[in-house]
Formats: sequence, C-alpha cells, structure tokens
Amino acid sequence: MGNTCRYVVNAIGKCGETYYTQIDSKRELQNWIEDHKEKLILDELKVVDRKVPPFVNWLLRVRG
Repeated sequence: MGNTCRYVVNAIGKCGETYYTQIDSKRELQNWIEDHKEKLILDELKVVDRKVPPFVNWLLRVRG
C-alpha cells in the first residue's frame, strides 16, 4: 500500500535539529506547527501538499 498522508513537513530547528513528518489534515498541520513554533526556524520550514501536482508546488516556491 502507498502512503496516504497529504502533507510532508521538512524543518530545521534552532539548535540544528532536523524535523521530518507526514500529516493527514490541514488542522493537524496547523497544530504541529503551533506546538513546535518555538523550536523551529520558520524561514526554513517547508510544507509539501502531496495532493497538488508537482509543477504547481514548484511554481509556488519560485513565486513566494
């Protein structure tokens, strides 16, 4: 069976930690970010929505 998570989170912590997690819903994603906000470098936070085509994700990264 394939992986059914929707969001993939890559982040770097303030003390050099690397965070990688997979989350199913937007609400869970918001809660995870809120819970870990003090530990993360928010500029280094990358969230990939697996339901969006890769080309659109690439465009969003280039524009934003």
